[in-house]
Amino acid sequence: MKPLTRLRLQLTAWYAGTFSLILFVLGLLVFTMIARRSAEELDESLVGATRAAERATQIRETEAALGPSHLVDAFSELVIPERQLYLFDSTGTPIVPRDVPKPVLSAAAAAVESGSYDRRFKADPHGPHQRLFQAHAERFQVRGGRQYVVVAVADRIELEDRYASLIAALAGGAAGAVLLVSIGGWFLAWKAIEPIERNLAYVRRFVADAAHELRTPVSVLRSRADVALSRERRPEAYVDALTSVGLEAERMGRIVDDLLTLARADAGEKAVAHQRFYLDDSALDAVSGVRVLAETRGVDLNVREFEEAPVEADPALVRQLLVILLDNAVKFTPTGGRVSLSVRSADGCATVTVEDTGVGISPDELPRIYDRFYRGDDARRRSDGAGLGLSIAKWIADTHGADIELVSTVGQGTRVTVRFPPTTATAPTAATVGV
Repeated sequence: MKPLTRLRLQLTAWYAGTFSLILFVLGLLVFTMIARRSAEELDESLVGATRAAERATQIRETEAALGPSHLVDAFSELVIPERQLYLFDSTGTPIVPRDVPKPVLSAAAAAVESGSYDRRFKADPHGPHQRLFQAHAERFQVRGGRQYVVVAVADRIELEDRYASLIAALAGGAAGAVLLVSIGGWFLAWKAIEPIERNLAYVRRFVADAAHELRTPVSVLRSRADVALSRERRPEAYVDALTSVGLEAERMGRIVDDLLTLARADAGEKAVAHQRFYLDDSALDAVSGVRVLAETRGVDLNVREFEEAPVEADPALVRQLLVILLDNAVKFTPTGGRVSLSVRSADGCATVTVEDTGVGISPDELPRIYDRFYRGDDARRRSDGAGLGLSIAKWIADTHGADIELVSTVGQGTRVTVRFPPTTATAPTAATVGV
């Protein structure tokens, strides 16, 4: 099983487990509250049944006009659903009905002494069916002064049925909820891990590309050194070998510097200063730095438009951005071609444009030009770069809130425009910014 799949399963299990624990605690609280209320309702119903029996007895009991048989008939006619009623005289002797379970007799005897009594009992303590009953006994007095005891008995099976139904409902709801949470947890885990998967894939590709790009100069360094040391040579041969080694070391150093820049940017450790300066001055400096390369390749490098354009940015990073754009334009422009730079200011926004008459970029390659280590077919043939320049340029532009736009036509050239945000009158500041 892949590590990320295992992580997704673990996150889903944590989601489901945490939610199940919450549901269990809430369900236990709900069940406890409902069970307590149900027991209270049963007690209240038993008290209500005894009170109803008392009222019926009060109505029928007249010491002068009615005899005991009428009292028996009146009590027997009283029917309360799912409740059994028992009537006793003041000594605890059963009146209606005559056949009374022993627990009911003991409850009546206790009520004779204390006035009221509650107890639970089993109908058949030694039998296979341990049904539990609840009894409420209460002593009362009729108008003639005679005292009776009435006992109301309820089968607690109704509470057990309620509990069973409640447990079934809670369990069913909880199972459905846990299932839904598990599905949702899997989806959330997938969404949470998706960026990690992309980052890991990116890191693996980044490391592989970096290793590939560094392997070439390292191989050249090793081969040049091996050839130079394989036998004695003339001093000129050693000079040529060391010159080649120096060039490859310089190329490898540039790659390492670019990697370090991007790594610090990714980690948010690249300090970016914000200060007010003029973009046209930085552009002239960048042109001066690239002019030697342009002359070596036979490319005409010129400044076409030049306006004062204040910006608030990091001067070193902006110069690096301009050098990258000019360097790319010169490298991909054939001998006799032209590279021009323009600096404008409109509506408080400074804009720099680098335009060349080079080979251009195919539409299929445009979406990937800012990917790290990406180089098109022409780039691989014409340049010894590592494909990191435009990635750094894009990061510099994004860090300063600038828009970078690249338009290219194969065989006609490329135009890159960078538009900086309007300047404000704030004091210079410094910040640490990552990609």
